[in-house]
Amino acid sequence: MKRLSFALLFMLSASAASFAQDLKLPALSPTSKITQEFSTSSIEISYSRPSMRGRKIFGELVAFGNVWRTGANSATKVKFGEDVVIEGNNIKAGEYALYTIPGEKEWEIILNKGVGNWGNAGYATTDDVARFKVAPRMMDKNVNTFTMQIGNITYNTCNIEMMWEKTKVIIPVKVNNEERLSAAIDKAINNPTVPYFQAANYYYESGQDLNKANQYVDKALEQNPKAFYMWALKARIAQKMGKKEDAIAAANKSMETAKGSAFEAEYMRNNQKIIDSYKTKK
Repeated sequence: MKRLSFALLFMLSASAASFAQDLKLPALSPTSKITQEFSTSSIEISYSRPSMRGRKIFGELVAFGNVWRTGANSATKVKFGEDVVIEGNNIKAGEYALYTIPGEKEWEIILNKGVGNWGNAGYATTDDVARFKVAPRMMDKNVNTFTMQIGNITYNTCNIEMMWEKTKVIIPVKVNNEERLSAAIDKAINNPTVPYFQAANYYYESGQDLNKANQYVDKALEQNPKAFYMWALKARIAQKMGKKEDAIAAANKSMETAKGSAFEAEYMRNNQKIIDSYKTKK
């Protein structure tokens, strides 16, 4: 009888454990992962997203002056695909725990080696890679659920943004990629398949060298003189260089070589804007 009772108890316990493993309930602070292409690699952020749920957040739930995991559950992690510069700190490519010390007028941002830490447990200042301070910004409306995003992206800069309650914090990120990319372009130019258009677009959009942008778009047009989008780029470059006649001629050529598809419509509008901009000038 005792053996039977023990066997029955064991079976019930095993069944309960199995049921608990299968039970899936909604998380109060669900996890999220962001992967954003940036420069020639990417930035990844892994974090948990707590919600206000009627609570006062900064200064109460998240105390001022204390180290915060920047979210909930495990410490928030950020992974840089290449070396970056943040507020004068040179950060090597790799993954870091992102801790913060919130304050009313100033937040301290911490990049730390403790990527396996659960919350603040295991945090040690000796593992800090960089510390820097930023000023929080106040928003008009509440953000109910803690939100991180990567925005204001250019060829070599972006912002990591954090928002919760009415507080927004921006972490500016930069890569020093100008020399490396210029060297890569110079190397690619010597290959059989020459990316002249991509090189021209890069130098134009980054504002680094309009002369090179103009040189490379001309080379691209030699290879493909009926490419309306190349003529459109030529028009924008010429306009930025202050070359009125070249800008108008290129814009007109772009419209002549276009075939009237919906895809081309935005290019045509931009071409017309360039032409019209000179009509309004005396």
